[in-house]
Amino acid sequence: MSRTYKAAVVKEAGAKFEIVEKEIPTGQVLIKVAACGICHSDKFAVHGWMPGITFPHIPGHEVIGTVAAVGDGVEWPPVGMPAGVGWHGGHCMFCGTCRRGNFKLCEKETVAGITADGGYQEYMLCHWTGVVELPEGIDPVAAAPLLCAGLTCFNGIRIQDNLHAGDLVAIQGIGGLGHLGIQFAAKMGYRVAAISSSDSKKELAMKLGAHYYINVSEKPASEQLQALGGASLIVATAPSSKSMEDLVNGLGPDGRLLLAGADAEKLAVSPLQLIPKRAHICGANSGIATDAADTVKFATLNGVESMNEVYSLDQVQEAYDHMLSGKPRFRVVLKMD
Repeated sequence: MSRTYKAAVVKEAGAKFEIVEKEIPTGQVLIKVAACGICHSDKFAVHGWMPGITFPHIPGHEVIGTVAAVGDGVEWPPVGMPAGVGWHGGHCMFCGTCRRGNFKLCEKETVAGITADGGYQEYMLCHWTGVVELPEGIDPVAAAPLLCAGLTCFNGIRIQDNLHAGDLVAIQGIGGLGHLGIQFAAKMGYRVAAISSSDSKKELAMKLGAHYYINVSEKPASEQLQALGGASLIVATAPSSKSMEDLVNGLGPDGRLLLAGADAEKLAVSPLQLIPKRAHICGANSGIATDAADTVKFATLNGVESMNEVYSLDQVQEAYDHMLSGKPRFRVVLKMD
């Protein structure tokens, strides 16, 4: 093993990426990175917009690779195991929420690429509780987006206890999250309505598994959803609070609006929109390492595939800017040399 490796570093908030040579560190678990997805939320790391970020900083929370080494006292994972790291980079095991088994809400949660350096590098350290066990022979580029975009949709849908086979699940936004959400919902046995602002993605949405296509430029999504009987679940993936507001009126009895797209603007909703139908609004908070492993297993067994554009680590700035442009179809992934 070489003693040095390349990393894409942001040296101060809002700065451009620089490729630097670093010495391979030691610690809990060392991952040799094969690929890392570039997620829209990485901009929070680049600009220092979240608590716990220090500079210089390395973003990245869709990491696929192999366990290269483990530190003293670490009993798992074994060296050589295919492994990944998602947003949840580990938990403390000792705080109140951890002691109740609610590891995702750990009071001291490590967030890969936010509170700890992430996967825009050839090697990265992580805590063993954040390691995702992956199957042998997995394609690193194909798997990387599943650890965030895929996990958010898959776990967000499967934990809803109001859903029954054949219920209507709507996916708002056919982008990095939405194109995976359509596939997961269809493969889980739900009727799927894809929601977009034009007909430009209709053919793709139907190919991905949607049963209905809703163009909001023709008629509000809520009206079209009610014509289908009302949605048991709407997964809002587009990061626009304004576009989410009408969706509440498209819910059926006990329906839920799951917020997966992050927007800082307030969501204007009246209690009278929720009370009569006993409707809910909730946040999609990805999941822990075992949830990510389940996501990959389900995707592999059921043919759920991410559509990706691939760049090298040396092209990180170009890749990041392309992601911000909103033009990728649909995820951007860094592949290490």
